[in-house]
Amino acid sequence: MSDLSRPAGPKIIAIANQKGGVGKTTTTINLAAALAEAGKRILVVDLDPQGNASTGLGIEVEDRDFTTYDLLLDDSLPQDVIQHTETDGLLIVPATVDLSSADIELFSNEKRSFLLHDALRQTQMDQFKFDYILIDCPPSLNLLTVNAMIAAHSVLVPLQSEFFALEGLSQLMLTIREVRQSGNKDLRIEGVLLTMYDRRNNLSQQVENDARANLGELVFQTVIPRNVRVSEAPSFAMPVLSYDPTSKGAQAYRDLAAELTRNNG
Repeated sequence: MSDLSRPAGPKIIAIANQKGGVGKTTTTINLAAALAEAGKRILVVDLDPQGNASTGLGIEVEDRDFTTYDLLLDDSLPQDVIQHTETDGLLIVPATVDLSSADIELFSNEKRSFLLHDALRQTQMDQFKFDYILIDCPPSLNLLTVNAMIAAHSVLVPLQSEFFALEGLSQLMLTIREVRQSGNKDLRIEGVLLTMYDRRNNLSQQVENDARANLGELVFQTVIPRNVRVSEAPSFAMPVLSYDPTSKGAQAYRDLAAELTRNNG
């Protein structure tokens, strides 16, 4: 029975696509920054051993003393693993390459698929008063991604505007269906987000038309343009909203944050 004295928890969204290079981490960082700019309290959970979300939010490798690995496998407390970023209201649980061995270590744990679910719902999380938790998943459908989907209320799927973009979605949808059957019956698709979109390119328009024809309202109205400022921002260890607040990329992520907030209103 749930504890009615506890505050309602944050909305947890897994940002997932087993295909690399689709803008998954970029979306995690910049959507988080846009939600924080709108006054929400946000936690990013970096679940990718590459640690790109951590780097992109300015957390140096030498400053990652406690990471998602510790949260999952060493029962570390949230206050030990959560760090502030340079963006007000945006915090992170960073990752390092240590996480790459977690898949093997998780396999022998009988609660292996529910470790992140339990970690994000412990009472010590209440003190942070997060509105949203965004989980940056690794580019594979492994046990870490399954942990994210069982922990999450919904999955946001970045989809690069390129040939064969829709083909990889079927395996992801199959995994989501399996997670619904095995551990999270209420998991839903938050939406499919078209990324790296070039309005001058017929292919981008064709991918958008195909996505909307096949997936309907699952596709966000907001599309993320191919924008040099979005590409440059990670090398300066900051979201594009800090790097160039007036860029088209920054405005697109503000629009996405507004659309997401409306959908969850």
